Amino acid sequence: MINNSQKLNTKLFDKKVEQVPIRSGFGDGLVIAGEKNPQVVGLCADLTESTKMNLFADKFPKRFVEIGVAEQNLAGVASGMSAMGKIPFISSYAMFSPGRNWEQIRTTICYNDRPVVIAGSHAGVSVGPDGGTHQAIEDIAITRVIPNMIVFSPCDHIEARKVTIASATLGKPVYIRLAREKTPVMTTDETPFEVGGAQLFYGEEMKKADVGIIATGALVYRALQVAETLKKENISAKVLNIATIKPLDVSGVTEIAKTCGAIVTVEEHQIAGGMGSAVAEALSQNFPVPIEFIGVHDKFGQSGTQDELLEHYGMSETEILNACKKVITRKV
Repeated sequence: MINNSQKLNTKLFDKKVEQVPIRSGFGDGLVIAGEKNPQVVGLCADLTESTKMNLFADKFPKRFVEIGVAEQNLAGVASGMSAMGKIPFISSYAMFSPGRNWEQIRTTICYNDRPVVIAGSHAGVSVGPDGGTHQAIEDIAITRVIPNMIVFSPCDHIEARKVTIASATLGKPVYIRLAREKTPVMTTDETPFEVGGAQLFYGEEMKKADVGIIATGALVYRALQVAETLKKENISAKVLNIATIKPLDVSGVTEIAKTCGAIVTVEEHQIAGGMGSAVAEALSQNFPVPIEFIGVHDKFGQSGTQDELLEHYGMSETEILNACKKVITRKV
């Protein structure tokens, strides 16, 4: 059952639930952050409309810089501006930032602990026809490993807006992972959000369940759909939304492991080094339980539709459902 304390979208399970691209929340949130703080500036690598930074550029043209196709320079200029008191937001496709300019992000931003926010759009295989070269499925791994970096992966456009607004206040390097395609609206303006906190979207707090599903990003919706399917089969499930991958909500992750005894992690990313790895690291030290990992298994992406690719790479609702049933059989 939906956790009512989270004040989620009441039409969450309607077939015609509203769908909005997660990246739109970044664009809206950046404008709000800019209105609140005149030190917020925007820089883009020639993908202003695609990343939705055009909203900020239109509202604050004197606080926007088009860097061009020069992602390394994008990070370097942002670091310099932050040293002068600005709060730069930089945007591009995730494959190029933090993909192409990882060393500059590491050395000029994170090593110096500069408050630069990196928005990586078009992440995951659901970019679709853009193909494997443009599908960032390693970005969580390469950002969460860098000291000082905070890593966000919002589940819908409303949560992305909240993440973006919060990022301007943290005084730290931040990476925000954004999906391209439209995603069902799961949350509302009233849904609680806390940096470093996970939210139990499905299931009852402190009560036992057969399996816990820990999901992040756009695939949270599919995890919720699976929980509903399991309910019809008299299998109880909980769904924990991880919007902050780093710092991870270790207590929240440990609690769902204790009350369920078996975990399935769900992410549109390589299973190596991603959110699932972060969860496994936490549980190995605090409360080890059987885990199944839904994600990309050591492969590159390819061209195709969103649904075709999610099915091909084992991230469909059927695969999540099967993983839940499998991990339950492994419970001690």
